[in-house]
Amino acid sequence: MNGLILFAHGARDPRWAVPFERLQALTQAQRPDWKVTLAFLELMTPSLPDSAAIMIEAGVTQITVAPLFLGPGGHLRNDFPLLLDALRSRYPQVQFATLPALGESDALLAAIAAWLTASLPE
Repeated sequence: MNGLILFAHGARDPRWAVPFERLQALTQAQRPDWKVTLAFLELMTPSLPDSAAIMIEAGVTQITVAPLFLGPGGHLRNDFPLLLDALRSRYPQVQFATLPALGESDALLAAIAAWLTASLPE
């Protein structure tokens, strides 16, 4: 079974997570054959290790982590690899893959630019 973890930063205000929860629901609806969950780096739960553990307990053997960060800043360059290394060590039977940061996708940046320009007043 395949799993996708949408990995976001986290915030103190629970309303911050609403768009990510919507993204999780939309992604799950588009890929019902995958288990899609959220995880947060800090300030919110579940953490990436907790989300991975839940998936693995449910029988997921291949996990892709999608970092929902616009750019590859310090968290993605420093914290994220350490978290992945720990997961790979703890669960050697599970294959972990990652997607690039959101801002590294030309298609996503084009979609954002189209939304921005369409939202501007005439």
